[in-house]
Amino acid sequence: MSPPALSIGIAGAGLLGRLLAWQLSRRGHQVSVFDSAAGPQPVARSQAGDPYVPTAAGFTAAGMLSPLSELDNAEPAVAHMGFRSLALWPGILAALPGAPELVVRGSLLLAHRADLGTARRMLDRLHVATATPEWRHLQLPAGEQPLSPAELRTLEPAIQGPAHAWLLPGEGHIDTVATMIALHAGASGVDWHWGVPVRALQGGDAGGTLLLADGRALAFDAVVDVRGAGARPELPVRGVRGEVVWLDCPGHGLTRPARLLHPRHFVYMVPRSSRDVVVGASEIESEDRSPVSLRTAVELMAAAHSVLPGLAEARILKLDVNLRPALPDNNPLIEHAGRLLRINGLFRHGWLLAPALVERALAEAPWLDTALASDGRPSRHGAAKAQA
Repeated sequence: MSPPALSIGIAGAGLLGRLLAWQLSRRGHQVSVFDSAAGPQPVARSQAGDPYVPTAAGFTAAGMLSPLSELDNAEPAVAHMGFRSLALWPGILAALPGAPELVVRGSLLLAHRADLGTARRMLDRLHVATATPEWRHLQLPAGEQPLSPAELRTLEPAIQGPAHAWLLPGEGHIDTVATMIALHAGASGVDWHWGVPVRALQGGDAGGTLLLADGRALAFDAVVDVRGAGARPELPVRGVRGEVVWLDCPGHGLTRPARLLHPRHFVYMVPRSSRDVVVGASEIESEDRSPVSLRTAVELMAAAHSVLPGLAEARILKLDVNLRPALPDNNPLIEHAGRLLRINGLFRHGWLLAPALVERALAEAPWLDTALASDGRPSRHGAAKAQA
């Protein structure tokens, strides 16, 4: 006999909220999602009206799936979850409308001649992480592969300028905007409530409650808090500013993500299509949601141009800003309190960790006696928990 359908209220329609809503609705549960955004579509900061209502941080992210390079400031356990997500994403995307693109060709670390010291310090941190007993116990892949200038030209002919390069095998990137839209479109049975922020959540052994900003209290069989930076004061979460520039450059030639290592900031370039490139800064410790500054825009685009000379004639499509949620230790959190589930603290790793975190959270949820397989279909609780 199938378990009874539950009414589940989700606070937050970002990546985690959409992925949970899609998976739980496919199980037959009655899911309602509440978010302060005006609608399901992205609105870039440079194109937003006044007053500014931010959309999900998942739209702003470039979608780098880089468990190895994130070891620069993450623990081996985070990389382990990242590799699990890389295994889960293909099944999820294949089941979504339009089958959004996932590309796994590895990623590149690049450095100009004068910045070799900065690159070496980052690589040393990667080596320390991959030499730990935890890394060996998890049986994760090896680290970077040095590339000669000739090898770099063979892999990425469009890249010119960096004197040093390393390939990180097994890494990739995902079409973030298409996936966010497909998760919403694919969850046709979900009741979406836009422009309805949640002030707080309460959970007990028999059910949970969403306390809305307009004063209403809505009761459900279970509730989920995935509000990201909006989860304060219930969680000690802070916002970490991310800034990106979308460039239109037909025939840019870049086929895999590349990260330029620089003494002041790391700049990444991710091909979104054969003509679009997303350029961004990894992290800025600020909760400022104001538009991208001239200095940041100039530095990002100058750094990208120093690696991809073909971007000289690129056209600026949009500039975007968002806040990524981080906890004090920069590690993700799954917390169960009766029929209240909280997932937060994805930091820079949202797209890298989301599938693995959702899989683990649902496998451990005491109010579900089944969890979901990687494509969203039911599987026995014990099997799913063993995979997490």
